[in-house]
Amino acid sequence: MPPPKVSGLHRRSLEPIDTPSRLLLGPGPSNAHPTVLEALSRTPIGHLDPLYVELMGEVQELLRYAWQTDNRLTIPMSGTGSAAMEATLANTIEPGDTVLVAIKGYFGLRLADMAGRYRANVVTIEKPWGEAFSLAELEEAITAHKPTILAMVHAETSTGVCQPMDGIGDLCRQHDCLLLLDTVTSLGGVPLFLDAWKVDLAYSCSQKGLSCPPGLGPFTMGPRAEAKMMGREGKVPNWYLDVTLLNQYWGSDRVYHHTAPVNMNFGMREALRLLAEEGLEAAWARHRGNAERLWSGLEALGLELHVPEPLRLPTLTTVRIPEGVDGKAFSLHLLNKHGIEVGGGLGALAGKVWRIGLMGYNSQPNNVDRLLNLFETELPAFGNGAPTTAAA
Repeated sequence: MPPPKVSGLHRRSLEPIDTPSRLLLGPGPSNAHPTVLEALSRTPIGHLDPLYVELMGEVQELLRYAWQTDNRLTIPMSGTGSAAMEATLANTIEPGDTVLVAIKGYFGLRLADMAGRYRANVVTIEKPWGEAFSLAELEEAITAHKPTILAMVHAETSTGVCQPMDGIGDLCRQHDCLLLLDTVTSLGGVPLFLDAWKVDLAYSCSQKGLSCPPGLGPFTMGPRAEAKMMGREGKVPNWYLDVTLLNQYWGSDRVYHHTAPVNMNFGMREALRLLAEEGLEAAWARHRGNAERLWSGLEALGLELHVPEPLRLPTLTTVRIPEGVDGKAFSLHLLNKHGIEVGGGLGALAGKVWRIGLMGYNSQPNNVDRLLNLFETELPAFGNGAPTTAAA
């Protein structure tokens, strides 16, 4: 046999991995809680070990609490939030189903793209990036298009808008339409009441309001969506995300489906336990209080916030980059000199806004004050002297 090839990397000595400490105040991920990191570092156990099976049940119950739902099918998908997003669509769409996607930002566009890949008849309605839909606008579209599913984003990470939910679930029930909700940037930090809002499908992620590293995608499916899935004519067209199979692993049977990321679920269990220990109402109030501290501080510096106050997300704030300021250069300065990550705009808001996240463990007054101090003292060097005139 020939000797194994030697890679270019192997020819030189590599040091052990060494990453700098960062304060992640962008759109995600957030910094993981130390207790979560400790759980992640524990020795793995088997994914069918009775102790792990018990932990799986605890994770499911804690997710139900975080979402305020009694949905039987509530599980963390082995994948990032985008995997959970795709799971909601893969399991419920059959070819030819009409899916109405209410787009008000980048992740509404992703929902529409995914739905089309499952051969849905995708219909979209759109709002400018920074606004939300009214109940009347949604009713008009549902009445006109008679969709099987209405898909929309509760907390739009690209814009910082929180969609008001009053009446939308009732509207969908009146028109025999499933309500699918993206809660990626709201779970753990923004009031969520899936059952009271009559939400049929929802998904989220591990790395934002829950302050666990990326790698799991919380997923939940209510009875109406479950009936739609079980009544489909063919198999779910995605084996890995097929909830009819995953249900056997996460349900009472515990039938092997895939090798679950055991340590990620250790971390998720601890993240959710910490949330339950704090209490949902206390966590929501903490996020709101720190966001208001940030908003008032930025406005006192003459900076303009992109979203009107009633629609602002407590977890993600979009700040308009002042006229003449090099927003990307300032973000890089914060990262390289101070170890602080602040996000830039996506899609229609690229180059127009900064996105500041205060999520989970990072939603603390000292983080707000530290960032405001840097905006006050160091931003003037990146434009026309001072942040006094915000771009329109």
